[in-house]
Amino acid sequence: MERQLVLIVFLLSVLGAGSVGLFRYHRAILPGKGDPDSTYAELKGDLTIGGLFPVHNKGQGGKPCGKLNSDRGIQRLEAMLYAIKEINSNTSLLPGITLGAHILDTCARDTYALEQSLEFVRNSLTNIDIYNGYYCDDGSQAKITNMPAAVTAVVGASDSSVSGQVANLLRLFRIPQVSYASTSAKLSDKTRFDYFARTVPPDTFQAKAMVEIIQIFNWTYVSTVASEGDYGEMGIDMFKKEALARNICIAAEETIPNSAKDDTFDLIVERLREKSNAKVVVLFIKGSDVPKLLSAAKNLTDPFVWIASDGWGEQEAAVKNVEDVAEGAITIELSSKPIKAFNKYFKNLTPDLKNRNPWFNEYWEDKFFCRLPYTKRENSSFPVCDIGLTNKKFEPESKIQFVVDAVYAIAYALDNVRKEVCGTPSGMCSGLRNLDGARLYKAILNVTFQDVAKRQVQFDERGDGMGRYDIYNFQRVNGDWKYVPVGHWLESLYLDETKIQVNSRLGSLPESRCSAPCRPNEAKIVQQGDNCCWICKPCQPRQYLIDEHTCEDCGFARWPTFDLKTCHDLPEKYLQPNEVWALVPMIIALLGIMMTGAVIAVFMKYNDTPLVKASSRELSYMLLGGLVMCFVMTFVIIAKPSVGTCALVRLGLGLSFTVCYTALLTKTNRIYRIFTRQTSTNVQKVNYISPISQLLICTALISVQAVGVVVWLAVEPPDTQLVYPFGRQDQVILKCKIKDKSLMMSLVYVMLLIIVCTIYAFKTRKVPDNFNETKYIGFTMYTTCIVWLAFVPIYFGTQTDHRIQTTTMCIAVSISAFVALGCLFAPKVYIILFQPEKNVRSMNRQKPSFKSAVMFAKERHMADIAEPDPKNAKDIGLRSPEWTGTGKTSVECHDPIEKQ
Repeated sequence: MERQLVLIVFLLSVLGAGSVGLFRYHRAILPGKGDPDSTYAELKGDLTIGGLFPVHNKGQGGKPCGKLNSDRGIQRLEAMLYAIKEINSNTSLLPGITLGAHILDTCARDTYALEQSLEFVRNSLTNIDIYNGYYCDDGSQAKITNMPAAVTAVVGASDSSVSGQVANLLRLFRIPQVSYASTSAKLSDKTRFDYFARTVPPDTFQAKAMVEIIQIFNWTYVSTVASEGDYGEMGIDMFKKEALARNICIAAEETIPNSAKDDTFDLIVERLREKSNAKVVVLFIKGSDVPKLLSAAKNLTDPFVWIASDGWGEQEAAVKNVEDVAEGAITIELSSKPIKAFNKYFKNLTPDLKNRNPWFNEYWEDKFFCRLPYTKRENSSFPVCDIGLTNKKFEPESKIQFVVDAVYAIAYALDNVRKEVCGTPSGMCSGLRNLDGARLYKAILNVTFQDVAKRQVQFDERGDGMGRYDIYNFQRVNGDWKYVPVGHWLESLYLDETKIQVNSRLGSLPESRCSAPCRPNEAKIVQQGDNCCWICKPCQPRQYLIDEHTCEDCGFARWPTFDLKTCHDLPEKYLQPNEVWALVPMIIALLGIMMTGAVIAVFMKYNDTPLVKASSRELSYMLLGGLVMCFVMTFVIIAKPSVGTCALVRLGLGLSFTVCYTALLTKTNRIYRIFTRQTSTNVQKVNYISPISQLLICTALISVQAVGVVVWLAVEPPDTQLVYPFGRQDQVILKCKIKDKSLMMSLVYVMLLIIVCTIYAFKTRKVPDNFNETKYIGFTMYTTCIVWLAFVPIYFGTQTDHRIQTTTMCIAVSISAFVALGCLFAPKVYIILFQPEKNVRSMNRQKPSFKSAVMFAKERHMADIAEPDPKNAKDIGLRSPEWTGTGKTSVECHDPIEKQ
């Protein structure tokens, strides 16, 4: 097993480190000695903790390392050394045990970090007793000297991609790893990273915080930029997932390659600018990529609003020389508090040969632009550093607290394990020296303590720290550029919007959306290939929105609510009795009923007078009954439509007219037959002119209409229906279910009666003046034809308004009835009431000629239908026609012949 582990290390060294030898030793900085060319920093101790920090940035041109990283490298490294110093001085934590350190530079590159981490593996192998077969001359077992101490656990790394690579190596040797800055959500996967923990939360929480910030400002269309690797790509994936759930769309998605050059950043900015509606850019990038991206955006006319993750955070180096481009940026940083003791410690550090940090001298030279006499500074033109320089202007890096927490978490875990395995109050024991990494990792996950900033530190079951973030706004304050705190996030967002300032070139907070929100009556029609942009299509008047993308028809007799979220039934509209459109025809009809009733009353009172008898009483009463029916139909038509009222309309409308016009037709037909059958030489008896015969004829004619209506009701049962007014769908009219064509067909028989009656009236227009009722019948029929000729186009031309249509029909029916009432009965009532002396029958008889005899015969047949002409005084009293002869005689006839 031991030889297999050595083989694994050898293979990893060949694959990951190239020419780096497995047992290549680096000179360490021992206590009391210094070596500026060393590749690691080391403190001796009973238990050694490894450390991984990006002391340098990535190199260019094939070099693994580049410029010194002062904040993320030097400060964090010194924070680990400070924490170990504090723990070693604490007698209650790991009493009798001194912690050591073995710290390496990752140069912010995952492959180089993997190569460096082989040091940890090599040191761990020293615990394997591969020299048991060697003995000294005196027979004692050989002891190995000057070998690096085994690494108990590792603090680091910074970048998520680096931590992931290192974790894959360390898990093979069960070496626990605690990161202070790696936030990729992928690292929470315990099936792959089962010896990894971190004092920072995963980017899941940070992505939620960024989305909530965007929501507060109602930005719905944003672009994203991610650094290649676990941190950036996984972070943006989490952001997109949260954004999609909250209807925030992504305009452009850009990724910065690990080896990106300046023109790559220019191209990225150009593609961001093409999405002109996306004014907000979300950044999940490493700190080293921030200044390059901002430099590429320096010449933009309309600057972006940057929403940046903790890769930018509140780093001063990220915005150096590009502050005007970064102005207004909203950045997120892990919530931490400055450690005053560390600040004092760091300010007091100076470059000397005794310093245990081999890169501190380089930091000092970069900070003060000078060179130390014992270093190999590339630019020898720099002045020699003044011995009196002090590091007083110091801004602590944001993750110092998390570095210290990581060291303390390992120390507390070791202390808990020591209490379990050693059984002594202090000092080392073999069980602790040969500690199983799985046991230590479990102890790390179970620790809970209060850190130097008085905040609780603990891990969840995935080894993640608690999610706490501070929100900053980069702005100019009194001439100085500062990260101003504007909010925080702890499970939910708090943001003080009044403190936020945007870029001065923008003036005010911009909108960031692809398309304007649709109005409440519009549906989003998403453009193909771009789900974030749409056009707004208005819903039709009778439609509602089943969702934001689809308009749906409400259905018949329904109308959408004001907010178009659902539909409601339209109120049924019909002619109300209190409307003018109903009051006018009802008043007219009521007046007609009263007048008709008055005529009936007069006729009944003077029923036996000559005038009433002579008017064919039976047909007159039938006609008056028909007129009453016509007037009553107005109230039936105006009543609220129901099955009953609809049946009455269909039955009564045609039947009332049929009663009226069959009575008139029978009268005119009787007159016509009498006068056409009699000649000057031949007087013939006319059949079927008695009252009973006339009533039977009327009944037969009325039966035709009645049978037709009954058949119609059987074929099309009466019912109501809801219809839209012509050209409108926002109203629904309750009306009888009668087709206009069917209604007209039902009146065809009535029209036929009117036409025939009019023809008879026309043909009998020249009868003697004594029989002038035919003239009034003719006038009635002519007027009726005119009324109906006017009614039909008006009725069909007013379909847009049911009120006009209904009123037109009612008035047309009433006018038809008034015409008959006025023309046929008004003269008779006038004579009966105001000229009763004329209500007698008198005849002036003379010696008749043959022609007079014929006329007298006709008079006898027409005695009960003749009406004297009030204008001719000679004819009043039903005087007989003059007889031409040799002398004159007069005879009073008080009882005209009624039965023939």
